[in-house]
Amino acid sequence: MEKIKDRKIVIVNQASNYLTVGFCNAFSARFESVSLVTGSIHVQGEELNKSINVKSINKWVERPTSKKFLSYILACIKIYWLLLTKYRKHEVFFVSIPPMGYLLNLIVSNRFSILVWDVYPDVFKITGMKENHILYRVWSTLNKKSFKKAFRLFTIGNKMADLLEAYIPRKKMIIQPIWSIFQANERVAKSENPFIKEHQLQDKFIIQYSGNIGLTHKVEIVVEIAELLKDNKDIVFQIIGRGPRVPALQKMVEEKNLPNCMFLPFQSDEMFPFSLSAADLGIVILDELTSKGSVPSKSYNLMSYGIPSIYVAGEDSELHDYAQNYRAAESFTERELHKAKNFILDLASNQEKWQSMSQNALLTSKLFRRDNADKFVELYLNPNID
Repeated sequence: MEKIKDRKIVIVNQASNYLTVGFCNAFSARFESVSLVTGSIHVQGEELNKSINVKSINKWVERPTSKKFLSYILACIKIYWLLLTKYRKHEVFFVSIPPMGYLLNLIVSNRFSILVWDVYPDVFKITGMKENHILYRVWSTLNKKSFKKAFRLFTIGNKMADLLEAYIPRKKMIIQPIWSIFQANERVAKSENPFIKEHQLQDKFIIQYSGNIGLTHKVEIVVEIAELLKDNKDIVFQIIGRGPRVPALQKMVEEKNLPNCMFLPFQSDEMFPFSLSAADLGIVILDELTSKGSVPSKSYNLMSYGIPSIYVAGEDSELHDYAQNYRAAESFTERELHKAKNFILDLASNQEKWQSMSQNALLTSKLFRRDNADKFVELYLNPNID
């Protein structure tokens, strides 16, 4: 297929991961000129095509919050300048970070498209922010203007589209799922897994949370479930990640005297496949106030390794629909942790049920493969294709 020569596109994401790399490579298969504006590139599996021009801006800062916010503002200023100068004739495909970056389409003339996988300002409800807060009201108003002006507006699921209908008619959205880091079931058997051996987890049923542990991540739910199962010596809970709430959670585990909880830092890219392989059951948590507005990528990674999951999320969430439709997970609200406990006990003792859910996860993972990046590009070029 001959590449498009009379159009140029720049992908923008301050913190580029495997998804951004996938988008860049998919666009480079169709466009002769593709650029990436980013503060960092985290390669996980797929390498960035060498033909893509990379323009560096400041890196995203994870914490403290004040420095994170300043990094966002500085990135917005740099992106704005680049779109006025170096990329003034480029189409823009905006992905994720800085979270307010897509609002730049209100003050630049570029053909500007947006991928929404976290809905702002709605996510601020986790912090207790009300809809009548001045920041919430201003951002909501700007969303309506920004989304209306967008050339293409993508989102990744039906529930998220429901949430976005507060800002733009559904017919203006394009719904297209994303994909997993892992493209095949490369799960390593426990008997051969160095992560299992290192942490002496042979013969344990391992329940794993792996991800950020920030102020908006309710990881204490993992500790609460662990407390319900503290007398079962065969079940271990792993909390893998980093963030400002780790010390508070560690103190919580100590005060509750929970021998079945262990904390580990984020694993290296080399060890990550082994740590994920160790899990018998994954936990994915979404705050019920905003669970319509997000689908954590860890849910797709668990599917790709055939690992059943517990979703703790609202009944109006995409995850709840995944659990109902694909039978690779069970979904519980925060008020149903005793039901989650019973599900864990049943799954840990019923190998046939575990195998059935594992197979369902592997089948479901086929819906979230890397070729979804190519589908984004085809929909970008022709949004009316079936």
